[in-house]
Amino acid sequence: MASVNIPQSVDASTALLAQGRYVADRSLATAVFLALKLRRPLFLEGEAGVGKTEIAKVLATTLNRRLIRLQCYEGLDIASAVYEWNYARQMVEIRLAEAAGKADRQQLSSSIYSPEFLIKRP
Repeated sequence: MASVNIPQSVDASTALLAQGRYVADRSLATAVFLALKLRRPLFLEGEAGVGKTEIAKVLATTLNRRLIRLQCYEGLDIASAVYEWNYARQMVEIRLAEAAGKADRQQLSSSIYSPEFLIKRP
C-alpha cells in the first residue's frame, strides 16, 4: 500500500482531517502535524465518544496507512503491547528436551527465549 505524503503544515493537517470529514481545532491539528512530522506516536485520551478512534481511522484512510488499534489500560506496558512469550510452546520445548535427555540448560534457555517463541502484537 503506497502511503501519501504527510502534511507540511498545521493548516495542511487541518485540511487532511477535513478531507476525511473530521473537524479538528488548531491544537489537535498541531499535535497531528507534529506527530507526523517527527514520526512519533500520537497518544490521545478522553471520554468515550469524543473521537479518539475516529481520528486514527481518518488519518489511516487519508494517509493510506494500515490502522493498528491498541486498546490501552492501566498496567499495560510496552512488552505486553508489542509482544508476548508463547508460554505453551516454551513448555512443550522444555518437556521435549527433558524427554530427549538434553541437559544443556544454557542452550535450552537461549532457545526458548528466541524470537521464534514470541507472539507479536497487535
